[in-house]
Amino acid sequence: MIRRFLAFSSLLSMLFVVLAPVTGQEAKKDATKTPEKKDAAPAAAGDKVTLKWKFEKDKSFFQKMSTTTKQELTVMGNKVNQEQKQAFVFSWTTVKQDGDVVTLKQKIESVDMAIDIGGTKIEYNSTGAQTSGNPLAEFFKALVGAEFTVLLDTKENKITKILDKDQFVAKLVNANPAMQPLLNNILDEKAFIDMSEPTFRVIPTKAVGKGDTWDLNTTLKLGPIGSYASAYKYTYEGKEGALDKIGIAATLKYEPGTSASGSLPFKIENAKLESTKASGSVLFDNGKGRADKSSMNMEVKGTLTIDIGGQKTAVDINQSQSTTFETSDTNPSKK
Repeated sequence: MIRRFLAFSSLLSMLFVVLAPVTGQEAKKDATKTPEKKDAAPAAAGDKVTLKWKFEKDKSFFQKMSTTTKQELTVMGNKVNQEQKQAFVFSWTTVKQDGDVVTLKQKIESVDMAIDIGGTKIEYNSTGAQTSGNPLAEFFKALVGAEFTVLLDTKENKITKILDKDQFVAKLVNANPAMQPLLNNILDEKAFIDMSEPTFRVIPTKAVGKGDTWDLNTTLKLGPIGSYASAYKYTYEGKEGALDKIGIAATLKYEPGTSASGSLPFKIENAKLESTKASGSVLFDNGKGRADKSSMNMEVKGTLTIDIGGQKTAVDINQSQSTTFETSDTNPSKK
């Protein structure tokens, strides 16, 4: 049972990273904007700045997302440490722009991952020499070169449509057919929007001065696994050199799935799992019109009760996760 839970834990963390490549946060859509903070001193009109994404046809930029997740799990009195390191490189290429709508092509350029579950290691690096595969490594291998097209409303920094997602899902299913039921539950169009959109939603849609805030409320749904509800408060902190700094304060709460599914050999009966600390920052390059770099640190604690074949087991989780993003004009995976 412990091994089956560890496999689930690895899958949960993997999906969380794969479905959340965002600029220093976890995800998702359903954003709402709030008025400026009441107790913040209003900025003078001359201090206001408008942060704006800029796009140039056929021009690409690259983002490298690095995530380290450490977990201490207590299952049936046994403590097991798990550590996961992942580095993804994405490219964004402007295909065309029609008024306020920009068509962008997103491509996964490279994947580097290493998972250590109680001393058992799984590694894969798409840019290095390959050894004999394993199911998880094969899944990551299938991600390399995958691409799809998004339509972005630049007035709201909101993605309105995802194209060619079916080819992406088919590629993952071919790598691991046993995951098809789960992937079909998770990777609908909303999941793709959730995966891409927060990259652009980190900046406000109006001019801001130092101390001004805006909010983003999100939900990452993982089908029968459950969902993560996140709330982000962004604060414009002024200039850091030539870049504009945005502070992030966040909360994260997990909710279990509502029912068992044939795509999983278990059911999460109940859960109390939420963040205890979560903060970070984004540096936005307004000259180039894109996020330059960001970082996010989060600690999550709680307990899950898992039903496997009618046998219920309580699992205590103590997790820390750090994520960084760096943007460049050249592909860092080819250096």
